[in-house]
Amino acid sequence: MPSYSGVWTLTAQYQAKGAGNWPPFPTPTVEYLVVAGGGGGGKDNGGGGGAGGFRTATGFAVSTGTPITVTVGGGGAGSSNVAVRASNGTDSVFSTITSTAGGGGGSSNNGSSSPSIQQGASGGSGGGGAFRGSISGGSGTGGQGSNGGASAPSSSPVTAAGGGGGGASAAGTTANSTTGDGNGGNGTASSITGSSVTYAGGGGGGSEGSGDIRGTGGSGGGGNGGDGLNSATAGTSNTGGGGGGSGAGGNGQSGGSGIVIIRYADTFDAAASTTGSPTITVTGGYRIYQWTSSGSITF
Repeated sequence: MPSYSGVWTLTAQYQAKGAGNWPPFPTPTVEYLVVAGGGGGGKDNGGGGGAGGFRTATGFAVSTGTPITVTVGGGGAGSSNVAVRASNGTDSVFSTITSTAGGGGGSSNNGSSSPSIQQGASGGSGGGGAFRGSISGGSGTGGQGSNGGASAPSSSPVTAAGGGGGGASAAGTTANSTTGDGNGGNGTASSITGSSVTYAGGGGGGSEGSGDIRGTGGSGGGGNGGDGLNSATAGTSNTGGGGGGSGAGGNGQSGGSGIVIIRYADTFDAAASTTGSPTITVTGGYRIYQWTSSGSITF
């Protein structure tokens, strides 16, 4: 019998030799990283956006011949209207693995006390709450992310401030009415590409004070909040970072898009086909496929 070590696609040559009598060809198991899109930041001392859900594991079984869906989630829009909470991101998917979109940050909505607008939305990680009293952040999803931080009410002598969005490894910080500091929760590092990269940081909350007191974005692509000296910033693309909430009068910023990465031992053959133009590298004993836009893979 010929050796087929490392071969996992059925070849025409084997078919011609009556491969039906041979044992099945081996297929790889893959390691995956699936990060969803981050939530947008809220308006007017708004909450930071929650990071996109972060899921990773090894030993995921795949089969030959059937395309496997890859969906890369987009970042949610920041709010430009105090009566509208920022948008959640969108989910990312690899096969049966779905990472949940990050929750949008609350907007202050000074004209009313509607908690549905001011509270951070739940998601992979929760968005931060917006100023109008101590408004709670949204809840994170177990195994994917953390809760958003609560807001701080206006308090003499300084400021009102939004809470930080949750990150993959830490909750967003509850804002402080004296110092702002509604910081985004930190993300989680992965070395699936061969080097350590941190993903899924929460967005910082916005503050109305005139000093440099905005919430900072969490490590892993979280955007900074805005304040009297600085505009809010967006979450970083392809990290799933949450968007920063704005200071008084500004607009919240969008969350960062997500990413899907898989790898498996390079003793197995390359995939039969892919769509979505993934970046493909072979390094460190692995074949690595990295999508920044949606597509598919067939083994």
